[in-house]
Amino acid sequence: MINYNPKAWYSLITHQYSRQVMRTLRPVMIFMTLYTGLICFLILDFFKLSEATFHSTIGMHSLLGIVLGLFLVFRTNSAYDRWWEGRKLWGSMVNNTRNLAHKLTAFLGRNDQENREYFMRMIPNFVISVKEHLRQGVRIKDLEPAGDDFLQRLDQVKHIPNRLSSMMYERINELYKRNVLSGDQLFLLDKELKEFADILGACERIRNTPIPYSYSMFLKKFIFIYLITLPFGFVTAMGYVTIAIVILISFVILSVELISEEIEDPFGRDINDLPTDELSVKIRENVREILR
Repeated sequence: MINYNPKAWYSLITHQYSRQVMRTLRPVMIFMTLYTGLICFLILDFFKLSEATFHSTIGMHSLLGIVLGLFLVFRTNSAYDRWWEGRKLWGSMVNNTRNLAHKLTAFLGRNDQENREYFMRMIPNFVISVKEHLRQGVRIKDLEPAGDDFLQRLDQVKHIPNRLSSMMYERINELYKRNVLSGDQLFLLDKELKEFADILGACERIRNTPIPYSYSMFLKKFIFIYLITLPFGFVTAMGYVTIAIVILISFVILSVELISEEIEDPFGRDINDLPTDELSVKIRENVREILR
């Protein structure tokens, strides 16, 4: 995610992200330039149609633009809602790991270095596994081994975060059976561990549930039809200036759709996605500081 000053107009206007969007849209922009130029040539020079014989009007596109604008607003809002919900979930993840670490450091005592070290590794491991699980899959080498059988417990496991959560539950239950933890303390720790599963499930819901296919399909068709017919609304009135007008409108509309596609899955590595890498590092540092 980009850190920026929202009051710095010049840096926002000239930021390289605009150039990145333009590079992504370059094939479409080239096509629209050639297509609009061809329409202008055929109507103005080849068939030599004047405004009297071919009366272009933007009235239809003005009406369609209102409907298209409503669609794009809903599209952008729904994508941003997913992005913001993901941010709130990862904010809860930060708070929950701190709360769990605080309770463990109070319940275990300073002399129980073995268990403190175990949770010092396992809590960040769970966070890192969730982060990578929401991307392309967890790499075991990214995790810190916690115990002699750590790697064996994760061998051939498809859902690493679930297994890590189960391992923490097992260690907490073992401490309860050994009377290291009381029943009340077990109940308090269970609340934090349960919250881990809730956060993971909510993130998976966002990751695995895109906007409805029919909505996405018809919106893209609507944008295509709007842009492909746009030159006919300006050609006799504006001449070859129509090319610049169509390019500008196409860039604005397609950029909004492109940004919506990017932020509707906020857990990846795109420039506008959530800073889950930085949050994972912060969680690891905080947990180590608390439990050390």
